[in-house]
Amino acid sequence: MMKYWIAIFVLLLLTSTQTQADIVIVVHPSSRLKHLTQQQVIDIYMGRIHSVGDIDPVIPYDQPQDSEIRENFYQFLMGRPIAFINAYWARLLFTGRASPPRQVTDNMSIIDIVEKNPNVIGYIDERNLNDRVSVVFRVVTRAQ
Repeated sequence: MMKYWIAIFVLLLLTSTQTQADIVIVVHPSSRLKHLTQQQVIDIYMGRIHSVGDIDPVIPYDQPQDSEIRENFYQFLMGRPIAFINAYWARLLFTGRASPPRQVTDNMSIIDIVEKNPNVIGYIDERNLNDRVSVVFRVVTRAQ
């Protein structure tokens, strides 16, 4: 009986790992921004930098406050829980030093905004990737 439960547990783990997609950071296809490092992505999304090289401004967009993709983005990108990110932005907003990335409603909203503005950067589930946007970084959220 124990072997049966172990087999089910392993199967569930494998199934959930396979269904979880990576998160991709996307820009307009004509953007001169072709690649970002993990540190650059962190700095953009934490409000530490507003340009990359001679590309100014870089305008980050975020997924909805309570979305799983937003939680996974910050957890796998920075190794920090979403509560840390929310507290970080609350402190910066309170002091007036910075504003968090603008939030949208879903993956397709990010694609629509990025498609219309070469300075916008956003992140989406890779399953929503299409030729309207270009990938500049990938956040791995599953075992390779």
